[in-house]
Amino acid sequence: MKPTAPRPLWAGRSLALIGIVLVAFNLRTAVASLSPILTILERDVTLAPAVVGLLGMLPPLCYAIFGILTPLIAKRFDLEPTLVVALAALTVGLLGRGLAGDALWLVLASTLTFAAIGVGNVLLPPLVKRYFPDRVGLLTAVYVTALSVSTFVPPLVAVPVADASGWRVSLGEWAFVAVLSLVPWIAIMLRPHVDQAADLPEEAERGLLRYAVRSPLAWALAILFTIPGINAYAMFAWIPPILHDIAGTTPAQAGALLSLFAAMGLPASIIVPIVAARWGHVKLLVGIAIVSFVAGYLGLLLAPATATWLWVALIGNGPLLFPLTLVLVNLRTRTHAGSVALSGFVQSVGYLIVAIGPLAVGLLHEAVGGWTWPLLFLLATIVPAAIAGVVAARPRYFEDERAR
Repeated sequence: MKPTAPRPLWAGRSLALIGIVLVAFNLRTAVASLSPILTILERDVTLAPAVVGLLGMLPPLCYAIFGILTPLIAKRFDLEPTLVVALAALTVGLLGRGLAGDALWLVLASTLTFAAIGVGNVLLPPLVKRYFPDRVGLLTAVYVTALSVSTFVPPLVAVPVADASGWRVSLGEWAFVAVLSLVPWIAIMLRPHVDQAADLPEEAERGLLRYAVRSPLAWALAILFTIPGINAYAMFAWIPPILHDIAGTTPAQAGALLSLFAAMGLPASIIVPIVAARWGHVKLLVGIAIVSFVAGYLGLLLAPATATWLWVALIGNGPLLFPLTLVLVNLRTRTHAGSVALSGFVQSVGYLIVAIGPLAVGLLHEAVGGWTWPLLFLLATIVPAAIAGVVAARPRYFEDERAR
């Protein structure tokens, strides 16, 4: 097959470009908009620490489940109709969070929200391949940037909006973006059909997927994927109350610090894949992540009110293991089928384990009444990441292990 000749970015596909950017912007707003206003929300809705932990575990749990289900749904109904239904569900879920009258309602609305986001996570790459086969790299960078922006903007505006208009508006306002995202995709579906390649989400070969369960490399990458996820989602769920209790930050300051934590992922997502792919400095990158995590958590444990921003920034730098793992999936496989199988195993197993993190932090906090043990738990998770990093750094291939 000849390479697709590049054509002007807007030529006949401006709606798809706008739609992809808007969908990407929706994929993290719900994750980052709740925890900064928990203290305000709890004036009306009582939330036990275990419930807050449950809310924190919902995103990775839904991503794992719908990472498996979405390819099957999209093969049956195609990309655009599946996406439109997901965006409609996202709108309902976001509005439902803003209208929540009790903890159960909030959990149910959040479950619908994160299920819809899980579908969007899987659909974006094949949508890019369908509409921009000549600009896959550029469009991937564009939507990853939009996704990163959607992670650090909500914590910045959550508390000011809640103070001005109430927590319901602060949570529910993101439904407007979800509705806006529906417009270009409905317009695309209403247009006369044009000939398009059937770029649907791919499923892993069952034989390779079964082999991944016995592969040391696959488990090493799964651990490298899991540890930054556990820490990231625990921080999204808990960092505002943690900083309020141990460093005396106000809700607005905690929201700004959560935004700083999220923003640290943007340069890492750009720099880390280049360094790993071009120069192969995997051990160095793992070492930087480990040192960042350890220094950040020790800072919060020993001197939380001194240079709090530095400790948060260091912890935010630790999840550079996430983009490193994603690029290693391709660097440690020889074939496309191997890459799909390894990616499916790493992300499915990883997200299921990641879901434990926020809940474990909540249960520990509820059991001991403080934050020392939860922070020590998160610090302890770095040990398996260091071990897995040594294994993953070895220059070998997933398919070669199978051949032995």
